Amino acid sequence: MSMADGEIRSRTNQPNAYDRREPPPGPTYPSTPPRGPQPGNGKTVRGPIHASGVDWTLTLRRKLDRSGVPAHEADALAASVSRVVTVEADREIVREDDEPAECRLLLDGWTCRYIPLETARPQILALQLPGDFLDLQGLVRRRVDHVVASLTPCRVVVIPHDALRDLMERHSGIGRMVHFETAVELATARRWLLNAAHRPAYEGFAHLICELFTRAAAAGIAEASRFPMPLTQAEFGSAMGLTSVHANRTLKRLRQAGLISWRCRWMTIEDWDGLAEVAEFDPAYLKGEHPTS
Repeated sequence: MSMADGEIRSRTNQPNAYDRREPPPGPTYPSTPPRGPQPGNGKTVRGPIHASGVDWTLTLRRKLDRSGVPAHEADALAASVSRVVTVEADREIVREDDEPAECRLLLDGWTCRYIPLETARPQILALQLPGDFLDLQGLVRRRVDHVVASLTPCRVVVIPHDALRDLMERHSGIGRMVHFETAVELATARRWLLNAAHRPAYEGFAHLICELFTRAAAAGIAEASRFPMPLTQAEFGSAMGLTSVHANRTLKRLRQAGLISWRCRWMTIEDWDGLAEVAEFDPAYLKGEHPTS
């Protein structure tokens, strides 16, 4: 079942992602067929978007180093990980109305956040890339009010809430990192709201692509001017509150303008300056400055 088809996932027929647990390090994904040169057809199997044979502790430490967390604090956080979970594509990782006692950080793959609707197609409200926390809200809110689902095969590290709260109290770097991650998530949500509610589709899509490329580069999954793009056109449209037909037309305009190209699940920025100008893109909201005290 896929967001690309606009279907609502059911609690009764969704496999539990956490039935597939294994001790660290996680295994390398088996090879899977690519989705093909025409994105958005929703017909072929989504393959892994990032090699996962690397020791998960190294991946986690790279993320913490980018967040300014000292090495000894990073070691403490890595030691608090209870397990590493492998999740297939199109599976719920966090479910609406769950009352979690742990939080999750994405090691490999892409996920999305949405709120299920009974009578309408759900809209993608956020995308998570490697290095992103999936559900920090659970630290302060008892009940989950949304779904986080895998768009590709993923690996996720799981950290108990009690352990993370204890680390935040004992290690200032980890505490600052959690607050900073929350601030960036909120800043990103504000840009998404602006894109969907105010910007014309052409400018909004340009902004979303600039954001995703910047985030992919920070996550270490971009190559020069290109980055993996597992989204279908329908999912692109959902992230902007538009139909797949409108998304198709808008992406075609961006390609025809020589700003991007999109082949075999990889998107290439052909003209970064031109794309950023169309989008009025300023990456400061994604980076900011980590507080030091």
